[in-house]
Amino acid sequence: MSATLPTATATATATAADAASAACGAPCDEPLPVLGRDVTVPLVTGGETGYAALDYAASAPALQRVWDDVAAYAPYYGSVHRGAGYLSQLSTDLFEQSRAAVAAFLDCRPADQVVFTRSTTDSLNLLAAALPAGCRVFVFETEHHASLLPWGDEQVTYLDAPRTPAEAVAILERALADRDPSPGGPNGPALVCVTGASNVTGELWPVRELAAAAHAHGARIVLDAAQLAPHHPVSVRGLDVDWVAFSGHKLYAPFGSGVLAGRADWLREARPYLAGGGASRTVARRVDGGVDVEWHTTAARHEAGSPNVIGAYAIASACRALTEAGFDTLVARERRLVARIREGLAAVPEVRVLSLFGDDAPRVGVISFVVEGWNSSHFAAALSAEYGIGVRDGLFCAHPLVRTLLGSAPQEPGACDAPEARQPGERSLNAIRVSFGAGTPDEHVERFLRAVKELVTDGAKWQYRTEDGRCVPAV
Repeated sequence: MSATLPTATATATATAADAASAACGAPCDEPLPVLGRDVTVPLVTGGETGYAALDYAASAPALQRVWDDVAAYAPYYGSVHRGAGYLSQLSTDLFEQSRAAVAAFLDCRPADQVVFTRSTTDSLNLLAAALPAGCRVFVFETEHHASLLPWGDEQVTYLDAPRTPAEAVAILERALADRDPSPGGPNGPALVCVTGASNVTGELWPVRELAAAAHAHGARIVLDAAQLAPHHPVSVRGLDVDWVAFSGHKLYAPFGSGVLAGRADWLREARPYLAGGGASRTVARRVDGGVDVEWHTTAARHEAGSPNVIGAYAIASACRALTEAGFDTLVARERRLVARIREGLAAVPEVRVLSLFGDDAPRVGVISFVVEGWNSSHFAAALSAEYGIGVRDGLFCAHPLVRTLLGSAPQEPGACDAPEARQPGERSLNAIRVSFGAGTPDEHVERFLRAVKELVTDGAKWQYRTEDGRCVPAV
């Protein structure tokens, strides 16, 4: 059967592209409708203000289109691949259509598999569990921990932080050329893991060139697209990567779902990531009392248990919404916002923007910085409490990279989610990150820049203290 929602609910889900076009015409320079745009928050100085969500790199707000699509489907939710009833069949069809929508969004090759996971972290851990014996992994120290940590030190070559895209390619080529040829000789299995856009600096990495270098040396490459996919089109074929991983919650789709898409052979030959129902095709008791299992060879092999159909459907909805809105339009608008924030921060001498590749490097809407005379946790707390602006402070689960950019020693302590809150003026081993995207209004950007200038010029209006490792307003 074909999965089709009843007309009464299907017609209630207007596309984000239609809503944007109705508001401003084409080309559109308005933000896409997202949840939370009307939320107000209290200020410690009195009153309320509209919340400015500028922490997209951690979790982007859900597109209104995604929420409407999920709400329309929710009454028809049923078990996937499990039932004969109408709702089960409809849910199964929607789940598999979601897989096809993601494959189209990523421009996958015909033989590629799309596996639904919980997140980018889950996707890369799945791939790590599927590596063939003796596989050597090459990963830059600049990666997010999701890309840096799943592989195990004994089989990883960690590459130093490059200072230009060309240097990144050269470092990788040297490492691949010098790799230990055993086991299996010089053409033994190898994998390169690289980000598409840094979650700290927003800078774009030379993925196509790194893929060419990997393949020239007989290695494969997986792209961490967690920060790239929400901002730029990602083509598996165009970039010539072997796998791509990303998270729904950064792509304007909540509900704890992610994707690993790419070549099927290593995934098909590996033991299932989770053993259980759904991953198994047949299970039978043996005469000796044991159990014989025939595992699926499709994506189901690594999707044991009842799948997160809501999460998969939300990702597919977000993929369609972004495609319909047009990445050319979205990228152009975001570049304007990036330029505005960089211009505004450059006008404050006490602010230093962190960069690996330099000021002219192309980047997505992710910018990290430090403020002279301020602890980053204190500054972020003041932005929230006094201006209603949500940003991120810390080391952003990319500790080696941030320490390199801050010029601190590798062994110096720091925290990912709860940096030690010090007093203004004390040295801070963390930074402030402002991140934004398709749903960010211009007003949020302008308010952020005004707040930065006011805090640097006039100081905080409130007293702050440390509580559970974080800087919070003193009561």
